Amino acid sequence: MAATSVALVRIANAVRDYAWGSETLVADYLGTAPSGGPEAEVWLGAHPAWPARLDDGTPLDAALAAAGAAQPGILLKVLAAAHALSLQVHPSTAQAQAGFAAEEAAGVPLDASHRSYKDPRSKPELIVAVTPFEALSGFQPSERTLAVLDALVALDARVVPYADRVRASTRDALAWLLAGGDEVDAVVAAVVAAAPSLPAEHAAAADTVARLHADYSGDAGIATALMLHRVSLAPGEGVFLPAGNLHAYLSGLGIELMEASDNVLRGGLTPKHVDRDELLRIVDVTPVDDPMLHPIALPGATAYRPDAAFELRHVEGEHAAGAAACAIVLAASPTIVEVAGERLELARGEAAFAAAPSGIRVDAPDAWLALEVRDTP
Repeated sequence: MAATSVALVRIANAVRDYAWGSETLVADYLGTAPSGGPEAEVWLGAHPAWPARLDDGTPLDAALAAAGAAQPGILLKVLAAAHALSLQVHPSTAQAQAGFAAEEAAGVPLDASHRSYKDPRSKPELIVAVTPFEALSGFQPSERTLAVLDALVALDARVVPYADRVRASTRDALAWLLAGGDEVDAVVAAVVAAAPSLPAEHAAAADTVARLHADYSGDAGIATALMLHRVSLAPGEGVFLPAGNLHAYLSGLGIELMEASDNVLRGGLTPKHVDRDELLRIVDVTPVDDPMLHPIALPGATAYRPDAAFELRHVEGEHAAGAAACAIVLAASPTIVEVAGERLELARGEAAFAAAPSGIRVDAPDAWLALEVRDTP
């Protein structure tokens, strides 16, 4: 294949049709024709599992390889959930490297349903809401969990074993729920039965139980969710999910930026493989007071800067960014992108990739700029 300049190229990708996806949110936001089925994620990056493509159909990862350019360490997604995603956690770099090496040595095929590590990379994630967005993210202080559980106990005594375990140890409570069994099944049934009668101060917990019961009746993840923060994001608000963070998205449209990895350890709310032991090994049960990531105002943009090698900027005007390992632009409105004298006009719903720009300028009333960075430019 002949080498193609990747200094600034238009990219596109087909939407992934996972069952939890919305039938309308992606199309409504990007101005595309709805498929008539669930539209869950649009991947904009070069991850080999689902790489974006150039105008001529060349996969981005292949174009970068032919040009001798580095593969991007980030993946930008448009994510639209109509139903809850699985409870999940992502590994650190060291954990991913060790887990990937172990499964490779054991001869587990990369596409095996029970494989936990698809690559040797970490997968911290950032999501920013485009519509009102509901999620579960990180363990809340145990006293908040116990306030809900004690209220449930007052309504149904079958919840007592769960409350007692949370009082003793969050990690042990999680392990007990993941192990399942008759006692756990009874707790889940009691939680579902009692939640509609919870007092008003626990309305968020009652809503979480109702949502999850509707999608995954009887799943132990319904009870597990009560240990996590329920996060309600207004448009423009974001949350960062570092390695070890147990989380699940519930509903809404968001722009998600992550390291370019597909490593997911699931802990419930899914028909897919649940690797209980590995999840317990890497999950971080340290309570988080505030899971929200507070943005920073910049000229022409709002920046979301987590403790990671990437940042996301929502552009609403003329905006310039400095050097980056790579950049991805998603146009939610007509957008102009300029890199090193090259200019690209994007229509609503189109995207662009820039390899190692020394600087990038984006002019749009509504666009997203993802940067792979090691230091803040």
